[in-house]
Amino acid sequence: MKKIMMIGYGAMAKEVLARLPEGVEPGWIVAREKHHSAIEKAFAGRVQALTHPQQCSGQPDLVLECASQQAIAEFGETIINCGWRLAVISTGALADAALQQRLQQACAHSQGRLIVLSGAVAGMDGLASAREGGLDSVTYQSSKSPASWRGSLAEKLINLDTVSEAKVFFEGSAREAARMFPANANVAATIALHGLGMDATRVRLQVDPHTQRNTHCLQVCGQFGEFHIELCGNPLASNPKTSTLAALSAVQACRSLLDGAFIA
Repeated sequence: MKKIMMIGYGAMAKEVLARLPEGVEPGWIVAREKHHSAIEKAFAGRVQALTHPQQCSGQPDLVLECASQQAIAEFGETIINCGWRLAVISTGALADAALQQRLQQACAHSQGRLIVLSGAVAGMDGLASAREGGLDSVTYQSSKSPASWRGSLAEKLINLDTVSEAKVFFEGSAREAARMFPANANVAATIALHGLGMDATRVRLQVDPHTQRNTHCLQVCGQFGEFHIELCGNPLASNPKTSTLAALSAVQACRSLLDGAFIA
């Protein structure tokens, strides 16, 4: 039996926990204390609720972050320095160049590994391969419903209550997008990490009042040629800011533990 440590106990974490493949089980969940009683009740005491990964006396086969960029900043180095593999969904945290450097240094000086999950987008294997031959441009556009942008900086850039047609409200680099929209723009950071980097990857964010889906469009040009990917994903019913596919990418990482095909 493979055991994972989950960072977070929100909508995505609960979705992943509900879908864990047979042969993988949670041993530890790092969450705020207010969630501890719910965790103990949900798992009948079989899972240890922690406030910090350092409280774990065991050896998780994988640490899965399904919480926030803040969680990576707070716990990332500790987890890697313990020699554990850390798979992250909130890749926008790596828009902080200093944090990314510290995590890379931790990997270099320990047996720990940082694994960037594909999250809500497809084609990252092809993008990384194309980078080897040289990339000319990588452009990403995210289009979501007004509900998906609520609670973010988008509310100050566009009136989400009155918008009547699809409209781009942000254009900039992946680094800017990840910092300004931490709950919505992790895909931009994931694409940047597999391609041209945070500053050269161009990002457009759009609100569309006529959709209930999260649409991701990726245009890549380079020495290999070019490709265009459009993915229309359903958001989690419990959190419209999060794509279902992002949760499924975390589930697939857990299944890879069983397949013996985990690349780290």
